[in-house]
Amino acid sequence: MPKTILITGAGSGIGKLAAFGLAQRGHRVIATVEIWPQVTALREEVKTRGLTIEVEKMDVTLDRDRGLVDRWDIDVFVNNAGVMEAGPIAELPLDLLRSMFETNVFSAIALAQRVAAKMVKKRAGRMIFLSSVAGLITIPYSAAYCATKHAIESIAEGLRFELAPFGIEVATVNPGFYATGFNDRGVDSVMHWYDPSRNFTPPGAFEAVAQHLSNQLDPQPIADLLVEVALAENPRFRNVLPSEIEALIKQSQSEAWG
Repeated sequence: MPKTILITGAGSGIGKLAAFGLAQRGHRVIATVEIWPQVTALREEVKTRGLTIEVEKMDVTLDRDRGLVDRWDIDVFVNNAGVMEAGPIAELPLDLLRSMFETNVFSAIALAQRVAAKMVKKRAGRMIFLSSVAGLITIPYSAAYCATKHAIESIAEGLRFELAPFGIEVATVNPGFYATGFNDRGVDSVMHWYDPSRNFTPPGAFEAVAQHLSNQLDPQPIADLLVEVALAENPRFRNVLPSEIEALIKQSQSEAWG
């Protein structure tokens, strides 16, 4: 039976690819994007691909936009919208940190609360949070972003237990480094405020991050995993890709107790 699936932040990257994959499987997909130009661009791409996807403007930080959720009877909610501000947490401007938490954490909670209220009434539904490997380990010079994803992990796990009695399932998808442009934009943003003549973090500190960006993976497999989690009969709670990173995560978490 076709499902109604809401995906936020679907203007690019994993969210957009997953929206395409779900639409190709015959489901009703509501893909939301932050600004009007993205609405136009995505609608044109959807048309070119011969797909049927409802594209709506939803800035997740605006309560007025989040109110659109009340119009739809949602079976699966994919909380994908997010931003990244990289940089040393000892020097990251606090307004950027607050803005990142507003988008990645508080807006995610606000939407989840709206969706949960609707799902509870029908005693059914599924929520999927696009977390990150960064939600399970801390990456130097991305610690602030990691903090937002660590928060999402706790929120998702709490919702998993609290909503289970109402027939609502909760899962996370945790991507590694995938070439969607998201990581690149996050690292590029550092140069809008970083000044080696004023900041104490040396320029060479960012070399390891640049190396990670040069080895990013094709994003289609992680989008396919998101589609699988959205449609699976009994999805796992945590879904990490690439799978090799699971061992690294477990080792890192074990070492934290050393």
